[in-house]
Parts: sequence; structure tokens; C-alpha cells
Amino acid sequence: MIRILFIITSLVFLLNNANAETFSVALKKAYNDNNELNAERESLNISEQELKISISSYLPSVTLSGSKSSEDTNKLTNQNGTDATISDVDPTVQSLTITQTLIDFGRGAELSKSKIGIELAKAKLLKKEQEILYKSIEAYTGLISANEKLKINRSNVNLLDRQVETDRIRLERGNISLSDVAQSESSLAGAQAKLIQAENDFLTSKLNYENVIGTINDAEALDKSSIVIVNLPNELNSAIKISKKGNPDLIIAQLEYEQSKKDTTSARSDLAPTATLSFDRSKTDDLSSTYDEKEQDTLKATITWPFFSGGKNYANLNKNKSLETQKNLLLNNMIKKNQTDVASAWSNYQSNKSLLNSVRAQVDAAEIANEGIVAEYNSGSDRTTLEVIQSNSLLLNAQISLADSERNYILSQFNLLKSIGLLNSEYLKLR
Repeated sequence: MIRILFIITSLVFLLNNANAETFSVALKKAYNDNNELNAERESLNISEQELKISISSYLPSVTLSGSKSSEDTNKLTNQNGTDATISDVDPTVQSLTITQTLIDFGRGAELSKSKIGIELAKAKLLKKEQEILYKSIEAYTGLISANEKLKINRSNVNLLDRQVETDRIRLERGNISLSDVAQSESSLAGAQAKLIQAENDFLTSKLNYENVIGTINDAEALDKSSIVIVNLPNELNSAIKISKKGNPDLIIAQLEYEQSKKDTTSARSDLAPTATLSFDRSKTDDLSSTYDEKEQDTLKATITWPFFSGGKNYANLNKNKSLETQKNLLLNNMIKKNQTDVASAWSNYQSNKSLLNSVRAQVDAAEIANEGIVAEYNSGSDRTTLEVIQSNSLLLNAQISLADSERNYILSQFNLLKSIGLLNSEYLKLR
């Protein structure tokens, strides 16, 4: 019989785990299906096409054209006023034009800027990926925490409900006063209000989960034990060193500064000459009343120097110089901000780790104290109803704090990964 019960219990446990949505599965759903992240992936495709556009400036352009016209002369006179012979023609023109740019000092800068744009798009994609994954972690842990608080508050209501019933019986026996019962009833009413708030928080957390990650069949089936933290830096200096290479905000600032330098070079090229070489081959049929066909080849070299354009070119150059200075200042600020952010994330991680240990000790102590006080109260000792209520309240608050502390500790670890640029699908092994 015991063996059968063990098998049934094991099957129920396995079924519950099978229905549970693990942490890794939830993050994969967000990584693959989140609309914001998919939109950012399209930005990378756009940058790749912009690179192809820049490369095209080095290649020749080929143009085919053709035309067909019909002439109908109504009147034609000679200089002496007599009518001239009218011979209408319907010319047909076909042409092939090949143009190659020989000198353009700006296209090199544009090509370099487009290549940087690819890396910039990748950095922005990494930034968006980190943001979505962190939102997903917040949503996953938030729903677990809300469910834990709901269960704690529901259990508390049930406990206080039983206590009210017990106190009413004790009142009838004359063991306690009416004020003691009133205290229990007041405590029950407060617990019921907190339960309603916990139910609302659970619903809100579920909606947030579905908005960020996707639909979920059983919001209570999330597997807290599946949350596995990958390796974290052992010390602050190591974290800062990693962030200098991996933080997407810092990479974006560096690449935008590099692009601004290319924009300045491109603006300077607007003051320089350009040279093109073109070849045109054309054929005309029924050219005129005198000639039937005409074939012509034209080779033309053109040099253009925008010597003066109302000061527009100089103003554009000065504007881009200012933008380059601006991006350099922003880069220097981001370097300082990066170190501050990493240090803050590291400090937050360490403090949450210590706080979690303290709260766990607090819960253990509150459970022991509550069990002792309740047992003494039920045995008819001098323990008052107020002491039982206060003890129960301390235990409840400690349990709620533990749920919050466990979530904050998890978030602080992933926030540290985010600050150094490692909160991505590759590092988390989501691909």
C-alpha cells in the first residue's frame, strides 16, 4: 500500500513538473517572439542594405533608354513664303549609357560609416536583447513572487479565521474577554484586505508576464527551482573590465563617435572636386528626311568642383565638426557612467545577498516564536490574544519580506550581468 502511494505521489509530482514553464523556456519565448526585439532585428537588416548602397557608389551604372516619336507637320513654308515640301519622319532612338565615378572623396567615408553602422546595429540589438530578457526575468520572478505572497496571505486568512472561531468558543467559556475576540476579528478583516490586494497583484503580474513573454496556461505552475544563475564576476574590478568590452551602451557611444568622424570627412569632401567618365552609344532610325539611320559613340570625362554654394557646404562642415565634438563628450561621459553603473549593480548584488541571509534568519526566528506563543496561548497560559496577533503579524511580514528578498537577489544578479553586457542569449545559452 505504501509503495502504491509512493508511485502515485511520484506521478503527480512528475505531471506538475511537466506542466511547469521553466525559466529557460520562458526566456526563449521572449527571445524569439517579442515584437520589440524582432523590430530591432529588422534594423540590422536595414543597416546591411545601407552597406550595399554605399558599395554601389564604387560600381559603374548602366542605363538603357529608348524613345519613339511621331511627327505631323501641318504647315511648312520657305523664306519667300511659298509652301515647302513636307516630309514627316517617325524617329526611333535607342541608347546605352555607362557611367563610372573616378574621383569622389566622400564615398570612402560613407562606405566606412555604413560598415560601422552594421556594428552599431548589432550593439543596439544587443542592448534591446538585454532589455527584453531583463523584463522577462522581472516578469517571471514577479509572477512567482506574487503567487507566493498570495498563498501566504491566503494561509494567513485561514489561520486567523480559525483563531476567531477558537476565540469565540473561549469567550463562551469565559476564558477571554470580548475585546480579545474583537482584536481577532479586526486582525482577520485586515488579513482579508491584504488577501484582496495580493489577488490583484497576482492578476497584474500575470498580465505583465503575458505582455512580455507570452500566454501562460497555469500561472501557478512556474518552476522557481529552474532559475539558474550563470557565472558572475568574482570582484568589482573584473566586472568593470568586462563591461568596457561588452556594455552595449558604451559600444554604441564609441561607434556613434566613429560615425560622426566619418560624417565630418564626408562633409569636407563636399568642398572637393569629383570626376566621372561616361560612355554613351546611341542609334537613331528614321532620323530626318535626309538621313535614315545614325549610330554614335560618345566618351565624356566630367570634372565638377562645387567651389561656392552660398556657404551651405562650409556650414554643413562646421555642423558636423560640432556633432563630432558632441559625440566625443558623450563617449567620455558614458565611460564614467559605465563604471558607476557597474559599481552600483555590484553593490546592489552584494547588499541583496546579505539582506537575504538576514531575512531568512528572521523568518526562522519568527516561526519558532509564533509556534511557541500560539502553543502557550492554546494551553491557557498568560499569553494574550494581542500577543498572538502580533506574533502572527511579525511572521507574515517576515515571510512577505523573504519572498521580496529572494526576488530582489535574483534580479540583482541578472542586473549585474546586464550592466557588464553579458545578459544575452549566447551567454545564457538560449540559442
